Amino acid sequence: MAHHKSAKKRIRQDAKKRIHNRYYKKSMRSALKKLRDMEEKAEASKFLPKVISKIDRLAKNNQVHKNKAANLKSKLTRFVNSL
Repeated sequence: MAHHKSAKKRIRQDAKKRIHNRYYKKSMRSALKKLRDMEEKAEASKFLPKVISKIDRLAKNNQVHKNKAANLKSKLTRFVNSL
């Protein structure tokens, strides 16, 4: 257990950040699933920029690796184009 005041503060901050990061990662995964479940091309192509925006925001903050973000965007774009 932490003994210093600063260490205790760091634990509190990390817990808060963890919850914050988990929310955004989960919302991204939910958006991915929603997009992959779509069957109409018009609907999917309208939703794709929103999903890509979420992925880019997470990659910018290093919550998702930039290469993983690029791979996800590429796969999603190919998926929407194949509908």
